[in-house]
Amino acid sequence: MSEEKKSKKEILLSKLIERKEEAKVIRKIVGIIVLSLFIIIGGTAVGGYMYVKSALQPVDEDNNKSVNVEIPIGSGVTSIGNILEENGIIKNAFIFKYYVKFNNESGFQAGNYDLTPAMTLDEIITSLKTGKVMLKAEFKITIPEGLQLDQIAERIAKETPYATEEVLKKLDDRSYIEELIAKYPDLLKEEEIMAEAVKHPLEGYLYPSTYPFYEEEPSLEAIIEKMVSQTQDVLTQYETSRVEQDLTVHELLTMSSLVEEEATEKADRGKISSVFYNRLEEGMPLQTDPTVLYALGEHKSRTLYKDLEVESPYNTYKHTGLPPGPIANAGLSSIEAALKPDNTEYYYFLASQEGTVYYSETLDEHNEKKAEYITSEQ
Repeated sequence: MSEEKKSKKEILLSKLIERKEEAKVIRKIVGIIVLSLFIIIGGTAVGGYMYVKSALQPVDEDNNKSVNVEIPIGSGVTSIGNILEENGIIKNAFIFKYYVKFNNESGFQAGNYDLTPAMTLDEIITSLKTGKVMLKAEFKITIPEGLQLDQIAERIAKETPYATEEVLKKLDDRSYIEELIAKYPDLLKEEEIMAEAVKHPLEGYLYPSTYPFYEEEPSLEAIIEKMVSQTQDVLTQYETSRVEQDLTVHELLTMSSLVEEEATEKADRGKISSVFYNRLEEGMPLQTDPTVLYALGEHKSRTLYKDLEVESPYNTYKHTGLPPGPIANAGLSSIEAALKPDNTEYYYFLASQEGTVYYSETLDEHNEKKAEYITSEQ
């Protein structure tokens, strides 16, 4: 091989070695760059997660000092978030905005709010939606379980400037009832609550609870609607169970009211409910005394034999099936019992003067318990 050819071969080999070295260096650089990107992206993701997590927490869990915050009329979520951040109520307006959007929250109300840095985002959102949570109530109306419409009217009258007769007149006003039906079509059905046999259209539809009011003199319509709205909110939670039981809202509230009126503090509402359902299934009259007293329009502790003769579609001694409508407002435990009665073979029950309830499967057994626990007490 000539020297010239040998020299060219050496040069080519040298260049090839150089290229291999360059490729190694390039691969190292690319590897370093890729690794660096992964570290940066990973670090950014972790940092972002921690940042968002922190922004979702209260500004200061130990700071309950209230701050008066004004939300102007027409404020959107962005401007509300900025106002809250400026006042030290939230950590980040941007995160607040997307938290609201992610949870599909809306209906924020303008006004002045007393908020604190210790509040969670959910508490702040609830306050802004109701416009009332952080305000001091002017007065409250407490409606216990088991009250009838005339008794509820008395409670409303006691706490407001309205007379009992005025409240009752509004509660039975046909044009007003039609307005409520239009507003609460899933709750109030005209063919049921406005039926000729129904004594009071809204009987059983004013949910027992304590209602705060933030105006000195709210309208009578506002007071009534708050109670009707609460009934709808409660029953919405049980929509699936109600449909499974093949009950209309009106039937559910009617059955619930019977359970409520018959139950004592010691009574098992599930068993009472089962007795009513068992009797309905057999075509037996329910024969429950509270319906007789409701038909009479009286509030008394005992039902006399002569009372059982009252002519009324509400008299379950004379008529089979449920009465035309509820006879009182029912609480949650009675509603749940009406939806999920116990599985029993009981067709009778009675309560002693001490409030203990005794159940029986047969009339003979019932009469024996009646003689033992009722007659002996008299």
